[in-house]
Amino acid sequence: MGTSSLRVLLVDDFESFRRFSSLTLQSRPDVQVICEASDGLQAVELAEKLGPDLILLDISLPGLNGLEAARQIRKVSPKSKILFLTLQSSADVVREALSLGVQGYVLKAQAQPDLLAAVEAILRGEHFVSSGLIG
Repeated sequence: MGTSSLRVLLVDDFESFRRFSSLTLQSRPDVQVICEASDGLQAVELAEKLGPDLILLDISLPGLNGLEAARQIRKVSPKSKILFLTLQSSADVVREALSLGVQGYVLKAQAQPDLLAAVEAILRGEHFVSSGLIG
């Protein structure tokens, strides 16, 4: 990552939420959204092809859910960091997601305050989990 911009892949099946995420991320000059995907299979293919620095990944995705997509991305693009950005708040889902070795877990309901804070934490080599979730 260094001094160049952070290359981000956005994965969400709702175009309006991808747009919100993209605009939020691009408020930072060191972040560049390089591609977007709307399902888990597309996410894995793009991660392998582009090798993004960071992947924002929803869990509830068509084709291949985000948890399984993350497992596959770990194999095809091991250097990519993963930040889950999702509605899923059940303790079991959060635990499973964090067990995959991801760098963060942000609830969509808390995306406004948490998304940039999570990206900043990841840039510093830290992990980030939205408040109120297990961690």
